[in-house]
Amino acid sequence: MKKCLLFLLALLLVHCSKDDFSATVKAESKIVVEGWIEEGDFAQVLLSSSIPVSEVIDSTNVLNHVIRSAKITVSDGVNSEVLRVKNDKYRVPPFVYYGTTLKGEAGKEYSLKIEYLNRIVEAVTTIPKSVKLNSAEYIKNKITDTTGYVFVKFEDPLNEKNYYQIATRIDMEEPIFVPSFYGNLDDKNFQTSAIALQINRGVLLFPKTKFTPYFADGDLIFVKLRTQNKEALDFWNSWQNEIVNSRNPIYPSNTSLKSNIKGGIGIWAGYGQSTLEVKTPPKK
Repeated sequence: MKKCLLFLLALLLVHCSKDDFSATVKAESKIVVEGWIEEGDFAQVLLSSSIPVSEVIDSTNVLNHVIRSAKITVSDGVNSEVLRVKNDKYRVPPFVYYGTTLKGEAGKEYSLKIEYLNRIVEAVTTIPKSVKLNSAEYIKNKITDTTGYVFVKFEDPLNEKNYYQIATRIDMEEPIFVPSFYGNLDDKNFQTSAIALQINRGVLLFPKTKFTPYFADGDLIFVKLRTQNKEALDFWNSWQNEIVNSRNPIYPSNTSLKSNIKGGIGIWAGYGQSTLEVKTPPKK
């Protein structure tokens, strides 16, 4: 989940020289989780404490709420591993817990256990079967335009219940995959199994440049079609609603976000995935 999220992708979590989540933490503070394991890849988890609504939300304050000294264990019921923390200077936040031995497989169930101070946070997810992304193309309304959108096509399998998320990452600009705006899909709304969609760029938290919902000439775009379960769909839809309503989705002080985390808030999700690369015309 790359994402990521976020860029959180998600619930983006950050880090500083020490954990600020201690015995003096306010009663309303919660452990915030964004964790995922994709088919063919290892688990990643972003971890922090929630930020009260009275505090300013910016990249500096976010650093004060990161948690980097937790013990995080991922298991498939037979094998398990304790995740390690690594520093990624290209991310905000710049730290992530990551796995190296337990690779995601479709159909398997994966449990997450977080031990931090006197708290235990747990969740369970499964990885749905991947659905192939058939094509992804950069489209402009006029040939003279310098911005455009991505148009994707895939086949929704008949007689299967599927929930999807479409995410994108711009090379050299975004360190993780960002869920596309309104890119969370329930196949009950499809009129046909042949799906063709216009994709608008999603919101990256604390972007280096002013955000626009378009892609641009000169971008190298990676497009990912994820299959997800209903819990992940509900989480990302509620996350998007927070963005639309100009609220703080990353370190919420309440339970406005849907969550499958026991003892905390956020998401632990398994994803199937199919990724394509999209090249745009050179920037003039």
